[in-house]
Amino acid sequence: MHVSAVRIGDRPKCRGKRSLYGEMMIALATCLAVQHADPDLALLLAEMDDAEVVAWDDPTVEWSRFDKVIIRSTWNAHLDRDRFVAWCRQVDRVSELWNPPDLVEWNTDKRYLLDLAAHGIPIVPTRFVAPGEHLDDRCDGVDIDLGGDVVVKPTVAAGSYGIGRFQDDRDGIIGRVDEIHRQGLTAMIQAYQSQIDTQAETGLVYFGGQYSHCFAKSAILASEITTDEAGLYAVEQIEPRQPTRVQREIADRVVDAIPETAYLRIDLVPTDQGPAVLEVEATEPSLFIDTDDQAAARAARIWRTLARL
Repeated sequence: MHVSAVRIGDRPKCRGKRSLYGEMMIALATCLAVQHADPDLALLLAEMDDAEVVAWDDPTVEWSRFDKVIIRSTWNAHLDRDRFVAWCRQVDRVSELWNPPDLVEWNTDKRYLLDLAAHGIPIVPTRFVAPGEHLDDRCDGVDIDLGGDVVVKPTVAAGSYGIGRFQDDRDGIIGRVDEIHRQGLTAMIQAYQSQIDTQAETGLVYFGGQYSHCFAKSAILASEITTDEAGLYAVEQIEPRQPTRVQREIADRVVDAIPETAYLRIDLVPTDQGPAVLEVEATEPSLFIDTDDQAAARAARIWRTLARL
């Protein structure tokens, strides 16, 4: 897997500035456009009185005063991925970034799905079409019926950004792929998994490699997409859910395949062959902490333990 073998706790610690009473100075990184819109933040802050909400794109922030910087809702990062990854590396030089920069760089391009598949983890069949390549190319060996029900999106995106669903519309698919290519990005094409409409997606959240909670997420492409005022994320219908044994097994395999993380969200969808990974969120996922009464306290406890390793 093209992910750094560096694990949390292996890097130099305490490069930031501790408070007078020896408490960790922790930053929860958001973005200026929606700095306090993440509903997870209030729940985390209630359990982490040593944390401060700061925006990654605020040039006035002195990141060296923090011991740990936890990426939370940097939801505009995909609009300038190179700048964001550079920021991650700069912050990690003067503090300690969670998750680590190498993992963030890997995870902010959805071609990471190829690495998961190489580890034998089931993924939604996906064709990747880079700029200069054509839809008729079969070099990846993945055959998707372009005359069926198809989803097209860029590999660098967040939420519903750039996503389109096309039904018996090859010209529409070609147009969306060309649009993505004009942005200098790789397009990804997936057959729409219609079972999502009735069974929903299943998201499993892990803190420090430990399972925390699970939720069901209604398919955003089953109806018209509603976004926040800034247009950075889709408004989704979320409910608590208990994962099946197979879902847990697949999610656990993903966790085992990725270097130790402060947080991780694995999104699974039902397919004819069983649950498959749609996405793995190791950068700025919504954690939907409000679906589990103990999730915020669990995250705070595990993160404090990791911080002291």
